[in-house]
Amino acid sequence: MVNLTVTEQSQNTRYLESQSQRESNARSYPRRLPIAIQEAEGIYVKDMDGKVYYDCLAGAGTLALGHNHPVVVDAIKEMLDSKRPLHTLDLTTPLKEQFVDELFASLPEEFAKHARIQFCGPTGGDAIEAAIKLVKTATGNRSILSFQGGYHGSTHAAMSLSGTLGQKEKVNGLIPDVHFMPYPYAYRCPFGVGGEQTHELSSRYIENLLDDPESGIVSPAGMIFEVVQGEGGSIPAPVEWLREMRRITQERNIPLIIDEVQTGLGRTGKLFAFEHAGIIPDVLVLSKAIGGSLPLSVVIYNSKLDVWKPGAHIGTFRGNQMAMAAGLATLKFIKEHDVPGKVEKLGQYLRTHLNELKLDVNCIGDVRGRGLMVGVEIVNAKGKLDRLGHYPQYPELARRIQQECFHRGLILEVGGRHSSVMRFLPPLIVTQQQLDDIARLFSEAVHAACAALDA
Repeated sequence: MVNLTVTEQSQNTRYLESQSQRESNARSYPRRLPIAIQEAEGIYVKDMDGKVYYDCLAGAGTLALGHNHPVVVDAIKEMLDSKRPLHTLDLTTPLKEQFVDELFASLPEEFAKHARIQFCGPTGGDAIEAAIKLVKTATGNRSILSFQGGYHGSTHAAMSLSGTLGQKEKVNGLIPDVHFMPYPYAYRCPFGVGGEQTHELSSRYIENLLDDPESGIVSPAGMIFEVVQGEGGSIPAPVEWLREMRRITQERNIPLIIDEVQTGLGRTGKLFAFEHAGIIPDVLVLSKAIGGSLPLSVVIYNSKLDVWKPGAHIGTFRGNQMAMAAGLATLKFIKEHDVPGKVEKLGQYLRTHLNELKLDVNCIGDVRGRGLMVGVEIVNAKGKLDRLGHYPQYPELARRIQQECFHRGLILEVGGRHSSVMRFLPPLIVTQQQLDDIARLFSEAVHAACAALDA
């Protein structure tokens, strides 16, 4: 902790006040995390007043190797010193070919041998837009099956596919024929039963719906989901359910789109989250970590879908060469150092800490996740139990815990239903010792927040 005078404190405050006066009312993170960042390295960021924080937001999962990792910095420096083009639209370069080579070599062979790649605009949302256009064009159909609790971005189509209602309520004319299916969220089971039956009932419901001639849903152009729902509250889908979704869609010739914008490149303990189930999607959407901390998004898909015409999806910055250099370096490092294998163990280690805390307090309803994508659901133990015996969500306490974490030098984001899930997304290079400290700070914050609201 850094003790600051009023004069020193005004340095951080000055930037925040300037931001609030000039930036859009749509800004979000600064409202919950009032920080102006001066420096960043690894898992740490330093604000303008010199206070250092553990960054367990990491650019919403973008910073797979943390801030300013040497391999990323070196790749960027080499790019700048080489006089290579920084921007090429969709014209190719040796660097682009190397990036595609490495990415395709990272995919399961069965997927890679039939793969095509589309470079999209800088964000994951743009790649989602491309994926939807792709399957609609290829199938000639218009319905899309999405899932409750899912999040796919803030563009018009991506927002239409997402379960989040807040963004949609004031926006008219969302894309039609999007149908939301029940995601296997066992703790808050959409069928009110919980446990293994959650994913079994979800599979049976979806299969029956698709075979019902009066379901009200015309032939789908595709199905889209996250293997681990991120913004939805770090909810991992059981591998059995993932396999069933692949079987159900494959038998009915429905293209399966897997959104790995947040899970891709080792976040869940596998290079790609769908590998936990041993399935192969028809369409894979990647962004965030794929650019090595710089803006980049791609759609990789089976060549049988490649029937759209030239210019069907474009974007000026789809030729971001610096992001390809940083992404290539990041991907190589993750593979060469078996980062996914380490992430799986580190995730288990963090969840063990959090489950120990759960035994010590009554405000943690569930600890879940996969790899270093972990969620802690905050509940109100004074509230009424639901039919599964679970207390209601407690957004006020979750917000207070986030504030207490921030005061102690720990940056966490909230998500999930009613913003009641504390989400841990640290860089994949985090160590056990750092996780010990992160868990300690979180425990202190939980106890302090509970005491404050009980007072």
